[in-house]
Amino acid sequence: MFHLKPKQLPGFLESTAIILLIMTIIGYFIIGLESVPHIPLLLSIFIMITYGLFKKMSFPNLQNGMVQGAQTGLGAVLLFFLIGILISSWMASGTIPVLMNTAFALTGGPWFYAIAFGITAIIGVALGSSFTTAATVGVAIIGAAQSTDFSLAITAGAVVSGAFFGDKMSPLSDTTNLASTVVHVDLFDHIKNMAWTTVPAFIISFILFAILSPAAQMGSGELSSVQEGLQTTGLLHWSSWIPFALLVLLTISKQSAFLSLAVTSVTATLIAGVRGTMSWSELWNTWFGGYIHETGNEVVNELLTQGGMNNMLFTIALVLLALSLGGLFFVTGVIPSILEKVQHSLNSAKSVTLSTALTAIGINIAIGEQYLSILLTGEAYQELYEKVKLARKNLSRTLEDAGTVINPLVPWSVCGVFLSDVLSVPVLVYLPFAFFCLLSPLLTILYGITGKTLTPSSK
Repeated sequence: MFHLKPKQLPGFLESTAIILLIMTIIGYFIIGLESVPHIPLLLSIFIMITYGLFKKMSFPNLQNGMVQGAQTGLGAVLLFFLIGILISSWMASGTIPVLMNTAFALTGGPWFYAIAFGITAIIGVALGSSFTTAATVGVAIIGAAQSTDFSLAITAGAVVSGAFFGDKMSPLSDTTNLASTVVHVDLFDHIKNMAWTTVPAFIISFILFAILSPAAQMGSGELSSVQEGLQTTGLLHWSSWIPFALLVLLTISKQSAFLSLAVTSVTATLIAGVRGTMSWSELWNTWFGGYIHETGNEVVNELLTQGGMNNMLFTIALVLLALSLGGLFFVTGVIPSILEKVQHSLNSAKSVTLSTALTAIGINIAIGEQYLSILLTGEAYQELYEKVKLARKNLSRTLEDAGTVINPLVPWSVCGVFLSDVLSVPVLVYLPFAFFCLLSPLLTILYGITGKTLTPSSK
């Protein structure tokens, strides 16, 4: 969007007032009215168009700003469609169910909180969705904790930490794809670069959960029932591992995310069809409508019924609206005006990384929306990373470390409201124990200050 240069920049105070007004409107609708973020975004677009017209800008120019902004997200949109297809095809082929079953097989032993963290992390990577992981496996783990009188606060912290580890590191995750796409970084390069902060955060979190775990044996009745439900679906088969192995192979060979997801989706669909999981007509229809499975276990039903392009339309609409708003911010000069004011002080890797992290965290707190945190921060800081000669994958990593994983720690955020509802544990109660979410931004800021693991630009 940085090529959208207005003829004249508004003043810094005027630009700041516009930004605060838009953030207030979005925050009020999301927090106060509990509206979906699409509505305040559209209203904000109307306000920015009115502002542009008041500044005597032509509507075609403003419209071009929206179009140019939305175009930057087309790569993410195509990947989101493929992610929906991949999830439904991997469900039908049994790939995701066998990964879940493997995770459940690892249960046992006295380290309840550490095991809860590990299970949700594995399934989070398999599903690519923190919401689905928390609403299904997370609920089962909370039930197990209740049956043994273990701390619900620590258990919820472990579930949230594991779910967002998966949301951050899975190639199926919409936030992971969004962060890499918005700053034009290859998906798998982005994931590999995140390992510098994510792996230490995972290890430290696992150790802390192990230390806090009670000596008593975990109550696994709830989890066992889910595992038994998976085993009766008929989806577990040796061939279910083929799509996963193929994805690993394509990742190692550094194929593009689009090709990797497409090839493994088609492979999984063919495997499901040959095995007769469902008719070919129903199978191809799952690409749009998603996979639906009905068993006697409601948790398993919710766990397996997902995927499809239709399921991604909510996220896609949000991305396009947010990027259109971002385009208006640039074409009217609002964001360039603010950046011009602060650019003189952001002249080092340390200052840029710290500012990026604080901006992403600030948007999460002010607006409560992780997508906007990634989108707006990513668009605003691309040019600054080029200025200090840092590769863009450093920016995409910081967006996830300080954007994606912070949202569940904000009580009025989309993730915070959802998680506190499904887990029946208030955000401020589990927040001190969501170790992974707390450590990720601290590590990325630490690396920014020390310069460790930062990749210089090749330009």
